Amino acid sequence: MLSLCPGSANSPLKILCLGAHSDDIEIGCGGTLLRLLAERPGSSVCWVVFSAQGEREREAIESANEFLVDAAHREVIVHHFRESYFPFQGAEIKDSFELLKKQSEPDLILSHHRHDEHQDHRTLAALVWNTFRRHLIFEYEIPKYEGDLGKPNAYVPLPRSIALRKVELIVRHFRSQASRTWFRPETFDGLMAMRSVECNAPEGFAEAFHVRKFVV
Repeated sequence: MLSLCPGSANSPLKILCLGAHSDDIEIGCGGTLLRLLAERPGSSVCWVVFSAQGEREREAIESANEFLVDAAHREVIVHHFRESYFPFQGAEIKDSFELLKKQSEPDLILSHHRHDEHQDHRTLAALVWNTFRRHLIFEYEIPKYEGDLGKPNAYVPLPRSIALRKVELIVRHFRSQASRTWFRPETFDGLMAMRSVECNAPEGFAEAFHVRKFVV
């Protein structure tokens, strides 16, 4: 299995995480972030959530801060765009992307997949590529009713301890989602277990990504 890792081994990274809703980053790439921050001391993270209000905003901030406890520097930004209406708020969301571009020069961007069936996710994916045109972008996946999981081409094997930590944090912080039938540990464990088969992960867990372009 070939490996692709940004920067030199163990060097700090500047990471930009983008999520449409308050739990997207955690579900899509929470394990990868936990692993990178453990293996790359000194790394910094800018974590941006585009739609979270009320209880969801509180959950987003508390969860982000705990996922980023090992980051040398962290910035958590929460916007209040209207959920499920992102395609109709494109100009305003694009403005926020332009501000991000001026403020950061990330080594790695973690965001939604361009073929995600959720309109909010898909809008952000398009704006990422429209804004950050010479960056390494890992597009993560979110399990959902639409059944849009595809064939990823990049994998991050996870130690069992990190995979379990990811799920524990998600379930504990996002109590507002507990009534949803899909929002349960088995969903998150199952996806990581399935992706581990595809990359022969030694401890049985992995997260998967779509990487459209990279330079060696």
